[in-house]
Amino acid sequence: MTDRDLAYLPATEALRLFRSRELSPVEVMEAVIARAEAVEPEINAFAEETFEEALAQAKAAEIAYGPGGSPRALEGLAVAAKEEQPIAGRIASEGSLVFAEHVSDVTHPALERIIAAGGIVHARTTTPEFCCAFFTQSRKWGITRNPWNPDYSPGGSSGGSSAALAAGTAMLATGSDIGGSIRLPAAATGTVGFKPPYGRVPALPPFNLDHYCHDGPMARTVADCALLENVMAGPHPADVASVRPAVRIPEQLGEVAGLRIGFAPNLGDWEIEDDVAANTRAAADALREAGAVVEEIDVGLRHKEIRRAVFSHFGGIFGAYVAGVAAEQRESLTPYALAFAADTTIGQGDYLAGLEIEGEVYRVLGALLERYDALLCPTTGAAALPAGEDFTRHRLTVNGVELEHYWDYSLTPVFNIAGRCPVLNVPSGIGRHGVPTGVQIVGRTYDDATVFQIGAALERVRPWPLRPTGR
Repeated sequence: MTDRDLAYLPATEALRLFRSRELSPVEVMEAVIARAEAVEPEINAFAEETFEEALAQAKAAEIAYGPGGSPRALEGLAVAAKEEQPIAGRIASEGSLVFAEHVSDVTHPALERIIAAGGIVHARTTTPEFCCAFFTQSRKWGITRNPWNPDYSPGGSSGGSSAALAAGTAMLATGSDIGGSIRLPAAATGTVGFKPPYGRVPALPPFNLDHYCHDGPMARTVADCALLENVMAGPHPADVASVRPAVRIPEQLGEVAGLRIGFAPNLGDWEIEDDVAANTRAAADALREAGAVVEEIDVGLRHKEIRRAVFSHFGGIFGAYVAGVAAEQRESLTPYALAFAADTTIGQGDYLAGLEIEGEVYRVLGALLERYDALLCPTTGAAALPAGEDFTRHRLTVNGVELEHYWDYSLTPVFNIAGRCPVLNVPSGIGRHGVPTGVQIVGRTYDDATVFQIGAALERVRPWPLRPTGR
């Protein structure tokens, strides 16, 4: 295999070859690093690189696969960690000049588990400032670009992680999702991203107490995503919201015969461009081919109401945090972070009104999920956002319609409201400008395995390319 082939090797396949001693973790790490050195100047997915340490750890992993060794679940795999998730003794800037020199004294529980399982964190990935945008650019790190087409963004806020996977500079990656920040980047880069149900993966206070907030795995294949999720998930003594018992995604995936899936071409009145619509319908057809019973449904939600609920919720927690920083360091913040703080400022009674909308959203979804084992819908209404645009100067146009707020292009926040529902984004095809599109597979509350079964079936019947065409 060439270095490029090794860099895009699925993690599960790499583990098999490591165990049989047909391949060394050192060979793969060297290929991943070589790939990063070749593409990082253009893609800019890494906030921090620790390549020398990673090679030393890969050599230790090679020994673990030798005679008498005892390799762990992720032994020797190159894992890129979202910079928002801190590591003790390392900078934790949140993509902001305000915290450019802030050193963390804690390690995120999910990263603790990845490192303990033998995963090698060879790089940390870029985000927008405070992870408050659906694109990835900041004054601290500059613009992160989509490996499929560098004129476009890899999405946000876990855009550095998704770009690294698509560029072949990581085998696995971590993300976090408070409004779509795992699923949107996965959709834009043709990768797989899982928003676990609330509490499945432990997190740090205070945002572990926010039921919109989720940490989760990102990968290039469904099996790889399940592999990482099984390491990250489970109760943790530092997180009171982490749920018991720990559950595992089964290794054998893809059986969907007889499952009933509700196919929602739209969740209501979102603008959906033709390429996204066609790819979503093709995904539904592929699941029928795999043996599932797929029925088209009308969900009937309204994007303005969703945005009102989400921004009201953020106003009490996430937006309030950004606004607090802005009050003291306004001149250091990006225009989009300031706009986010302003957009999510709430007045008296708005939080209660938002909760009422949230209750109605799950009333609708809960009834559908009684009838169906899962729902299938687009992740976004348009394939991707242009790189370098922050939408503070003009509005986004989708399907010929100028949106009131660029967040309205995304169908993901619905399932942060319904945060106990697991959601897996998988690729659905290639859209305009050569940029991928994705679909969301939404499960019943805490039924993680079913969404992985459906994702694996779709991957089998309608496989997607693991690396960008021509790159």
